[in-house]
Amino acid sequence: MLDSLVWDAELIRRHDQPGPRYTSYPTAVQFDNQVSAFDLLHALRDSRKALRPLSLYVHLPFCAHICYYCACNKVITKDRGRAQAYLQRLEQEIQLIACHLDPRQSVQQLHLGGGTPTFLNHDELRQLMASLRSHFNLRLDDGGDYGIEIDPREADWSTMGLLRELGFNRVSIGVQDFDPLVQRAVNRLQTLDETRAIIEAARTLQFRSVNLDLIYGLPRQTVDSFARTVDEVIQLQPDRLSVFNYAHLPERFPPQRRIDHVELPPPGVKLQMLKGTIEQLTAAGYRYIGMDHFALPDDDLAIAQEEGQLQRNFQGYTTHGHCDLIGLGVSAISQVGDLYSQNSSDVNEYQNTLAGAQLATARGLNCDADDRLRRAVIQQLICHFELDFAAFEQRFGIEFRGYFAAIWAQLQQMQGDGLIELDAVGIRVKPVGRLLVRSVCMLFDAHLAPQDQQRFSRVI
Repeated sequence: MLDSLVWDAELIRRHDQPGPRYTSYPTAVQFDNQVSAFDLLHALRDSRKALRPLSLYVHLPFCAHICYYCACNKVITKDRGRAQAYLQRLEQEIQLIACHLDPRQSVQQLHLGGGTPTFLNHDELRQLMASLRSHFNLRLDDGGDYGIEIDPREADWSTMGLLRELGFNRVSIGVQDFDPLVQRAVNRLQTLDETRAIIEAARTLQFRSVNLDLIYGLPRQTVDSFARTVDEVIQLQPDRLSVFNYAHLPERFPPQRRIDHVELPPPGVKLQMLKGTIEQLTAAGYRYIGMDHFALPDDDLAIAQEEGQLQRNFQGYTTHGHCDLIGLGVSAISQVGDLYSQNSSDVNEYQNTLAGAQLATARGLNCDADDRLRRAVIQQLICHFELDFAAFEQRFGIEFRGYFAAIWAQLQQMQGDGLIELDAVGIRVKPVGRLLVRSVCMLFDAHLAPQDQQRFSRVI
């Protein structure tokens, strides 16, 4: 079991900087238009030959209401009919992808994200799942991890019953904050009772896991008000919690321009919110997994980390990193073998391309040997907070210190600062450094340039 986190405000101040969340390496910032649908089809062929298991992500971009903080790829509309044309093209994409895979490739993980997946009506959800089941080998034994993002304002008991009937066994629920003042400031009015009702439905219907999302750093939040939200969330007893740092980037995400920056809590207050949240969740029995994520000790993520099996991909922390990830829908990202590919982020372009019976691949990246090595290093550190040099030297045929000689002085500086232990055997991120593990990982990022860093949220 990992030791508890240790809070060091001065260390955080020195090493807090903008940086990637490393759901991939290289990150999506490095994707370019040199990758095409042909590359994806070639990678799918290799996946088929190897009979690798699959993880599916389906992006459903529609929302009936705009949340001002949101940085997701979304379409805001009250017109529920707009989903039908999108679903028709999505079904075409499903067919085009599936015909290049083997029916024996089991789908171990499925996730519907957005947007608001429950924007779809019951018939549309049935239609989508029927299409996925007819073209992919979805499990029938409830043993896979099949999840969906839920907006409690867009769901009720009948919705939850339908989702369970369709095979979903995990739900992720957006909360962000329960304080009405904060909710009005970000245009997301959602009561505690609405959220509790969906969680009670999930428990009654025997969903295997409930995840809640919170955001600290939103307008009008205070240390005390956010602590009250965390207390209320703890009473709901989710299996997992994601506690994200709000990144205010109105120049990149136009909806954020509706937020009055004067109402945002200053950096020092945000740090107090995070510190208090960690203390509250730890006292309630949650473990810090890493990168804003917490889980109860009997959750799959906590067990996988304990056993050294935890991985990370575009789904976040996962126990299914060995699967080829197929992204379906506008802006969705696939990771098939060493290929990253992303669909067009424009809904009209996505739909028009598929209308011509062509995949909507717009950009991506092929990993080389150096990328594979650095990806493995970063994943090991970000998931397990330690790295054994001998294992990497044997796996990749390198001498670790020689290969990374250019950053050795920086690693020694981090050791001097107390973030890590560095010796002839390996690297261990100390409890005081775990909140700053992204800063450690950034040293191993050969693609990261100063101008790119401003495109990322801060480490803390």
